[in-house]
Amino acid sequence: MQTDQSELSTHSAADIDLVRSAKRGEMAAFEELVRRHTQRVFSIACHITRSHEEAEDVSQETFLKAFLHLNAFEERAQFSTWLTRIAINAALAVARSSRVKTASAEEPEWEASSALDEVSEWRANPEQLYSRSQLRQLLQQALETLPQAYSTVFLLRDIQGLSILETAAALQLSVSAVKTRLLRARLQLRGTLSKSFIQRGLRLNTRDRT
Repeated sequence: MQTDQSELSTHSAADIDLVRSAKRGEMAAFEELVRRHTQRVFSIACHITRSHEEAEDVSQETFLKAFLHLNAFEERAQFSTWLTRIAINAALAVARSSRVKTASAEEPEWEASSALDEVSEWRANPEQLYSRSQLRQLLQQALETLPQAYSTVFLLRDIQGLSILETAAALQLSVSAVKTRLLRARLQLRGTLSKSFIQRGLRLNTRDRT
């Protein structure tokens, strides 16, 4: 009964409490952190490397680095943000070594919050479309056409649900740079998705007439 209560306590504990327990050498606490964040880490790794096999390697490397450097985590940011940064760096290193095309150009820093508000009202949002299973594949294909810098911001903010501040911290960018990349990602995705919907509608109309 005591073991069950201990496991229940571990499952219900906040990340920061688990981190502190793991720093004291409690492996169960770190294992719970791994369980909680495996899906996010794998999703990020898979998105950047475009390979399930490499994403698995990146996930393992991410948690190994997190475990080895846990005492260096100063708890000023959320653990998930810190872990995401490790995952992104590990995935980008693998992507570069595999000669996967990555975007290296820095974006000019300009305030895009007002533009973001305007764009958010145009048709269906890609982040809303992503929640509909029948359109996930279409959005994934559209994401792969974006520069890495744009698609990674969109993944973290609109799919993984990080805030603008958390996304900026994870990517070590300014808030304005994140807003700029997010705006451009949304605009490009909507353009790509609109073309796909139009082409699909034309095909359906053609079938109806035959």
